[in-house]
Parts: sequence; C-alpha cells; structure tokens
Amino acid sequence: MHSVALLTASYAKDIERFSLLSESIDTWLTGYTRHYVLVNDEDVPLFERFASDKRVIVPASRYLPKWLFALPPALQFISKRRVWLSLLSSPVHGWHIQQILKIAGVLNAPEQRVCILDSDNLFFREFDVGQYAGGEKTPLFVTPRGIDAGHPLHVLWLRTVDQLLGIKERAFPAEDYVGNALVWDKDAARAMTDAIKSATGLNWALALCRKKKFSEYLLYGNFVANSPEYLARHRVTEDSIAVSHWDDTPLDRPAIEALMHAASPEQVALCIQSYSSTSIDDIRDVFRLSSRDRRSPSLSPDHMGDAPAFETPKTR
Repeated sequence: MHSVALLTASYAKDIERFSLLSESIDTWLTGYTRHYVLVNDEDVPLFERFASDKRVIVPASRYLPKWLFALPPALQFISKRRVWLSLLSSPVHGWHIQQILKIAGVLNAPEQRVCILDSDNLFFREFDVGQYAGGEKTPLFVTPRGIDAGHPLHVLWLRTVDQLLGIKERAFPAEDYVGNALVWDKDAARAMTDAIKSATGLNWALALCRKKKFSEYLLYGNFVANSPEYLARHRVTEDSIAVSHWDDTPLDRPAIEALMHAASPEQVALCIQSYSSTSIDDIRDVFRLSSRDRRSPSLSPDHMGDAPAFETPKTR
C-alpha cells in the first residue's frame, strides 16, 4: 500500500466551511498520514487552531515561486479579488493561486498519493481513505463525454489544457475529470509538470499564470488519459465517493437531507458548493457535527428519519 495524505487549499473567507471539513475528517476518516492545509500567509494565524499532530498549516509562500507575490492587503482596494503580482506574467487571482498550490502541494508531499479536498467538502461516514487511495492503482474519476461544445467555460479550459500539454487534437464531447475528493499520484503530477515545460518551454507555474483559464483537475485527468504509461497506473472509475450539489441554488435542511438520501452506499462525502450560499449552520445541524460527543451517529442516509430516537452510544 502507498502512503496517502489529504490536501486542502483554503483561505479566510472559507474558514467556517473548512471547520466543517476538518471536523468531519477528525470524526470519520482513517488511513491517512497528514492533512496539509495550504493558506495565504496572512491567514495562517486564523487556521492555526485547526493544527494537530495530523494536520499541518502551510503558508502559501512556502510553495509559490519567488517571482509571484501577494499584493499587500492594504492595497487590495484596487481589486475586489485577492491579487498576486509578477514581473513575468499579468496579475493572477486567488482562484489561480489555489489551483497552483494544489499542484505544488502534491509535488512536495512526502506521501505518494494525495486526496485533494476543497473546503466545501465534508465526510459523513466512516472511511478508510488509505484503502481507497493507496492501492496498486490510483483511482481516476471521470464523467465520460461530460463536456460538449456547448459548455463555453469548460471548452476554454480544455483548449488551455491542450496548449499546456501539447495535445494536438480535441474531439467533443470530451471526458470530464472535475469532481470532489479526487486522488492524485505524485509521480504522475511530476510527469504532468514536466509535460507542461516540454510543451510550453516554461516552468509549469509560470505557464499556468500566463494562461489563467484552466482547471487543475482537467489538466491532471487529460495528462493521465493521454499517457499510456500513467494511464496504466490508474484505475478509471465513473463512481465518485462524493455526492455533490453544483448549482447556485441554496439548500434548506430538507433539501440537504434529500441530497443525502440520494447518496449511494459507496458515497462517503458531500460537497455543497460555497457559491450556493447554503447555510453552514444548516449543514452542521444536518450532519450533527456540532455534537460535543463525536461518538454520536451522523445523520447519514442510513439514519435519516430515525434522528429523534437516537441516543449517544457508549462505544463506537
């Protein structure tokens, strides 16, 4: 079995959602060595309360190239979004930085496999991520033919991926590798960045900063899919371990429970996208993460409808 780490790139505005994620990890997950949390340097003090023997808070500057530096907070009034400046590219924003940090975090992790968890994910069932991610082959989630030519943003991301990887032909509909709780292999990620340098003549981070319109998940998935060597090292699956709400419609508590009812027995995580503006308190209450006794059962699909009759068990 290969060693498995967890990795999250987050920032101050997502701290309450990250709090849910970290609590759910501490409650339900086993089989991992460390949870690496990459945040903006000025956000480190805010996230330090989550640090533990298995969770490490890492300042972004440790992994970002020296030629890329954050605009001081006092000057952020010139843009509504956080800005990073560079003499080698035009300014980039926090969305780009988080994607770069995920790639850099995987490259720098001591572990061979890394499960990437965005802040708006959480777990609701016991899950041995080491068994899932640490086997002979890395799981590679895909939605076959999930991107057609009528999705302008995804098409733009794929065109950028093709340029970064030197892919000559692109047919639609194309495979979609975007998902939640995705697993990357460090050797494959390193080979991917080498491929970017070969195709562009640039350091991989600089190439991404100059392109901007990209998806890290589409980049990794397409690299693996176009490399017979690394595709052979992956186990392609259409089954996600997460049930997801991708819309911008906010969910109330009954809707959150309904989403849970839709989870298959193999799905152990939930992602309600932050842009949906779903109440964090509602999510916390539904999943009983606010319980002071973490031995209490979660409000998972198996328990729905029985919640009022629950009593805290003496053992788990």
